[in-house]
Amino acid sequence: MALFRRRKPSGGAPTGRPASRADLDHLEDFVRSRRGVEAFIEPQTTVTETTVILIADDGEWTRRRIDSPENARRFAHRLAVPIYDVRLVGYPQRMRDFNERRKRRPDRY
Repeated sequence: MALFRRRKPSGGAPTGRPASRADLDHLEDFVRSRRGVEAFIEPQTTVTETTVILIADDGEWTRRRIDSPENARRFAHRLAVPIYDVRLVGYPQRMRDFNERRKRRPDRY
């Protein structure tokens, strides 16, 4: 008797929700309200759907689901934002610096 065996969905792909209009609106608002935004496509994994992470010039970032890498590219081109594959270029140092600054803030809970 296998107590911890679980059935996996066919193909092993995640079964989460695809990008919604609210996700896309959030990403658009981020691009319009920050300077120097670049987009990075994060590939689908066994746990998460394909995501796009937007990183502003000060390192502030946001991440949302996107339907596919092709749709992420279309989204970025429509908003005139450079887009990169995170598997090829990695995350920019400014994002890591932003996260460190946020960790050290005294008003963090």
